[in-house]
Amino acid sequence: MTTAPVDVDRARSDYAALVGRGLSLDITRGKPSPRQLDLANELLALPGDVRVAEDGTDVRNYGGLKGLPELRRIFAGALQVPLEQLLAAGNSSLELMHDVVVQALLSRVPGSERRWADEPRIAFLCPVPGYDRHFALTERFGIEMIQVPMTDEGPDMDVVERLVAEDAGIKGIWCVPKYSNPSGVTYGDEVVRRLAAMSTAAPDFRVFWDNAYAVHHLTEVETPLADFLALCAEHGHPDRALVFGSTSKITLAGSGVGFLGASEANIAWWLGVVAKRTIGPDKVNQLRHAFFLKDEAGVRAHMRRHAEIIGPKFAAVERILGEELGGSGLASWTKPVGGYFISLTVPEGTAKAVVRLAKDAGIALTPAGATHPHGDDPADAIIRIAPTYPELAEVEEAIRGLAVCVRLAAAQRA
Repeated sequence: MTTAPVDVDRARSDYAALVGRGLSLDITRGKPSPRQLDLANELLALPGDVRVAEDGTDVRNYGGLKGLPELRRIFAGALQVPLEQLLAAGNSSLELMHDVVVQALLSRVPGSERRWADEPRIAFLCPVPGYDRHFALTERFGIEMIQVPMTDEGPDMDVVERLVAEDAGIKGIWCVPKYSNPSGVTYGDEVVRRLAAMSTAAPDFRVFWDNAYAVHHLTEVETPLADFLALCAEHGHPDRALVFGSTSKITLAGSGVGFLGASEANIAWWLGVVAKRTIGPDKVNQLRHAFFLKDEAGVRAHMRRHAEIIGPKFAAVERILGEELGGSGLASWTKPVGGYFISLTVPEGTAKAVVRLAKDAGIALTPAGATHPHGDDPADAIIRIAPTYPELAEVEEAIRGLAVCVRLAAAQRA
């Protein structure tokens, strides 16, 4: 792409006018908006006087480590996990991913010769751009992070296969396979198959399959995703897949239910270790979710209402970026059909400057580098846009201001 010359004086003038407006806008995190949360207000009155789940469990009492079957059944199809291999526990998938890493450090996972904490070295593959909380979690426990470039079909599998085949210290890879954070990419069938079939030097290698946006479509078309858990079993690696999901961006973000799906051996391992930590999840919350969502069709109908709220915001980002930066060579951006984010690529070496200029103009953006391990994007070129939380008019204003900052940062660097 050829970069058009930037009029420095005009860029400075436009930016001065932007600062003079005294804005206070925030597009930093992918949070549901208050209008989205209002869609699930009925939850606050549920489950009413009902105290017993379909299997006879008194939801007020201890027990039930696997979670309620009626809720697990609702999400088994979307997460592509058989009912008996899907657990409902905790209030978020991030909590479950954190605890799985901790338990793997402290207790031998199926196929492992020793605890991960006893290994001389542990590393995870980190597709980039990726999810900052995955990276923060990994860094927290001193696990080495190895960057792998993302393509339009998912992680670069030539790189992934080479690394895992030659390095027994690589124990895992982070994956957001559907409407990836932040690019919006859905993994292609061949990428999913290769992840399931590849040979790894570590016998206890795990794929952390964070299917956070399994039902978060922005259009009527539901983008398909190959069944990773089934493919792992088919290719002789049944214990490789650890599937995560949650209701956090479906119902109430702070009062959701997390899901863990895996092989029978992994589930038995997890139930064994987690029984030392808890006597059961919040089954009252699970029951009210089951009552509210009802079934898979209920989830689809509910998510269409979400799309009606946030779809126009994504459309506005794409439209305004096209109007302000299209054909300039100063930026490119993803056009997701689901999920919560848009990835903006600006001229190399300018992302931090863009974020700084935006902050000084009253527009808060996710820090440049957040899409890479240790917050360090070597190219300093990627910015994550999260348009879900603000109102539509605020999104439009923030993106027009962002374009002004992109032009000025490019002019200053030139």
